[in-house]
Amino acid sequence: MEHTYSYGYMDSPLGLLELKADSTGLASISFVENRDTCEENASQIIEEAKYELREYFEGRLKKFCVPLNPLGTHFQLNVWEELLKIPYARTISYEALARRLGDVKVIRAAASANGKNPLPVIIPCHRVIGKAGNLTGYSGGLWRKKILIEIERQRVQLPMFTY
Repeated sequence: MEHTYSYGYMDSPLGLLELKADSTGLASISFVENRDTCEENASQIIEEAKYELREYFEGRLKKFCVPLNPLGTHFQLNVWEELLKIPYARTISYEALARRLGDVKVIRAAASANGKNPLPVIIPCHRVIGKAGNLTGYSGGLWRKKILIEIERQRVQLPMFTY
């Protein structure tokens, strides 16, 4: 079954974002350098995502409500569900993520699924950090991960790293 997607773009503190949605939810957010040559055909879901992302970046939104429809394996979907449970402005280690999934031995698989998250910002993979509190791995670049953590930390006056 072939999906029909709508697309939209928005500027953000992280650079230009490309949003892709099908009829049931937001499927992906990509960091891009330029707008694609095809026309935007933004749907209601795309417009809702843009609104919520703007509110988030301006510090007025802590929890996203836009419907999501990321595509991934069963394990990846489980990891992304777990990421959604990390509270705003809090961070956890990759080891803690693996423990939340039920087995510390899945740490590498969990880190891989975290890195393949198709909905960065909304599914908060930026809240997963190294065990020593260091910023490690982010598909959009560590500078973006740092910005996201700082945006959230400034809104609630928390230390940079919490476990």
